[in-house]
Amino acid sequence: MHATFLLSTQEIIMNTVLITGTSSGYGLETARYFHAQGWQAIATMRTPRDGLLPEGLRILPLDVTDPASIAATIEAAGPIDVLVNNAGIGLVGAFEAAPMDYVRKLFDTNTFGTMAMVQAVIPQMRARRSGVIVNVTSSVTLAPMPLAAAYTASKQAIEGFTGSLAHELAAFGVRAKLVEPGYAPTTRFSQNIDFAIEDMIPEAYADFAAPIFAAFASPALTTRETDVAEAVFLAANDTSDRLRYPAGPDAVALAA
Repeated sequence: MHATFLLSTQEIIMNTVLITGTSSGYGLETARYFHAQGWQAIATMRTPRDGLLPEGLRILPLDVTDPASIAATIEAAGPIDVLVNNAGIGLVGAFEAAPMDYVRKLFDTNTFGTMAMVQAVIPQMRARRSGVIVNVTSSVTLAPMPLAAAYTASKQAIEGFTGSLAHELAAFGVRAKLVEPGYAPTTRFSQNIDFAIEDMIPEAYADFAAPIFAAFASPALTTRETDVAEAVFLAANDTSDRLRYPAGPDAVALAA
């Protein structure tokens, strides 16, 4: 059964949300979801594409690894009530075979890119004494999985970062939240890898990796993109001190 998060009309405030990484997957669906709820949604991606999002939804270019791009996008966006850090890249395979240049790229996007976006938006939220920062991580932070060591590390860093951040921003009326999506075969987990995935599985790991990749191909519990969009929307509107929001039946099961 897929989890559905509901909020009463009285609890929902129509504000401006900026979402990173909206060219596909969870980010794309989250932008559509907020827009459908009547929010002023700003979708960002490195290379904006026409026809990808509903008419009336703003699209801005953004590279979370580029300080100049971040500054320009924050200025162009205007006041931001909710920041959703969804932009990320993946990596699967034996860590032994992981190119360290790509591991650094992984952290530049998943970890330092998220931190840079947070740092850029805090001043305006602190000045208004309101705002929400939603950082999207992964269910691998709930139960580490094999063949995802570097990816897990990049997301675990954001878990600790957000937990600490929530404490220091609470005094200014700003909330920090974590959404932890499960696995969705439809997301392009390895979309930015510029080498063959087969190269990530040395012969010595072949027997170990085969059943794991088979499980990925046909998961018993699958996270839908709408599961994540609903969880992000809940986190953005929840005024409690709750920190974590597992998204998708597999993530909910792991969290339990």
